[in-house]
Amino acid sequence: MAVGPGSRSLVLTGANRGIGLELVRQLLAAAEPPQWIFACSREPGGERAKELRKLASNHPNVVIVKLDATNPVTIKEAAACVEGHLQGAGLNVLINNAGIFRDKELETLGPEDMLDAYKTNVIGPLLVSQAFLPLLKKAAKESSQDGLSCRKAAIINISSVLGSIESVPLNYTKPAVPYRCSKAALNMLTKCLSLSYAGDGVLCTAVHPGWVKTDMGTQEADLSVDESVRGIIGVLSKLGDKHNGVLVNWKGNNVPW
Repeated sequence: MAVGPGSRSLVLTGANRGIGLELVRQLLAAAEPPQWIFACSREPGGERAKELRKLASNHPNVVIVKLDATNPVTIKEAAACVEGHLQGAGLNVLINNAGIFRDKELETLGPEDMLDAYKTNVIGPLLVSQAFLPLLKKAAKESSQDGLSCRKAAIINISSVLGSIESVPLNYTKPAVPYRCSKAALNMLTKCLSLSYAGDGVLCTAVHPGWVKTDMGTQEADLSVDESVRGIIGVLSKLGDKHNGVLVNWKGNNVPW
């Protein structure tokens, strides 16, 4: 498997389009694909999940799971579904990829814009991480791998350089205030997770995928989905103790908080 030999299972939120869908495609094409890819979507039967359903129909190791990051009930049900498929084994990797983008300026910003961004981009990853933590801890406990890695157990939060406070002056041509604030909060959550669960053998890292040509990144972006995901998968395979609680980009370079 591209994220490291021994990674048996992976849960991915927001798997029906963009970066999420391409992650499923490229993981399936890897020399050692995961035994299980749990591809989560808010509406698995909807039009937007058509390509994901097609992939699943051709690959029995892809299991489509209903999960709405803003709905705690579906998150708990998704965790129970994954646990059932794993049949007593743990979960190696959780990728919190589901997110929303709102390019709002301060003058037009309303409370709902901020709340919506936080619900999906911060509270969602928190609740999903909480729900899958027992399975991640189980994988870490049963692993013979030394140190922290995606081969053992890991939470990967797809974040953004727009959440880097130090980098704001470099990229404020696109204000996107709700998105920036929510990703800064996700970065803090990543740090808190890393300090809380390193002792349990669970790696926690935030990844900036680049400005990608997707529905969310728009076609103005300078990076193709294929290039971004190829980079992300390469980075995941190399993550270790020194990457716990940090933000890295798709090239593996550290991004300042």
